[in-house]
Amino acid sequence: MNKRKKGNQILKARAKRAKAKLAPKNKPRYISKAERANLSDGSAANTNAEQQP
Repeated sequence: MNKRKKGNQILKARAKRAKAKLAPKNKPRYISKAERANLSDGSAANTNAEQQP
């Protein structure tokens, strides 16, 4: 591999990483198992409280 090709390869890789950072993120935020348990307990408590009166 000659010097010019190696330099271009490095620059292309750097540009690709920079472009990936600017791309929109479609992945939802991670919610831990403990947070999911708290959310489900809280929602269950809210539905029970609404049904009681």
